[in-house]
Amino acid sequence: MTGRLSHPSRSDARDNRARILDAARTVFGEKGLGAPMREVARHAGIGPATLYRHFPTKQALVLETFAAQRRACHAAIRDALADSDSWHGFRSLIERICELHAHSRGFADAFMTAFPEAVDFAADRERTVHAVAELARRAQETGQLHSGFVVDDLVLMLMAHRCVQDAPPAARLAASRRFAAYVIKAFRAEPATEASAPLPPAPRLQHPQ
Repeated sequence: MTGRLSHPSRSDARDNRARILDAARTVFGEKGLGAPMREVARHAGIGPATLYRHFPTKQALVLETFAAQRRACHAAIRDALADSDSWHGFRSLIERICELHAHSRGFADAFMTAFPEAVDFAADRERTVHAVAELARRAQETGQLHSGFVVDDLVLMLMAHRCVQDAPPAARLAASRRFAAYVIKAFRAEPATEASAPLPPAPRLQHPQ
């Protein structure tokens, strides 16, 4: 009897965990990591006690919530470093990081260490910075990247990119891609050679009446 009763309990636990993570992706994705745990619980349709049973700390919830984004970030770094075209690798890494940030305010917060306890995300950021430094060195050696580029320029770019989160959700990704395209043009040593590659279309933003 005990064995038969344990299966529904485990099934309920799995369902609750899945609901919590879905809710966290939505809440943190739209409102950032400043959103309280109680709001995640409310969105998941469970009590706070159930949430804390699965995720005792906010840090644990954040790490699990954005596990897929972290894997995507690692893959973007690997692909960029393996690219035989150093400029293409540099450019693609910027594009992919911007896109990941545009999809979720919470992931952007964690990556940029706006959430002090997100130690693992700080390591991801450092890994990205080291990759960009190596890609920049290679691209500068080929004369494709502006000689004045320094890694701090990437940090400034990502800080500015966070303003994309203020755009309406439907326009956010298009705005991010346009922003990345402008930045890449600015970083290139010979911008004139990019004339044949038009910017992505501007997103339609709803302005206040």
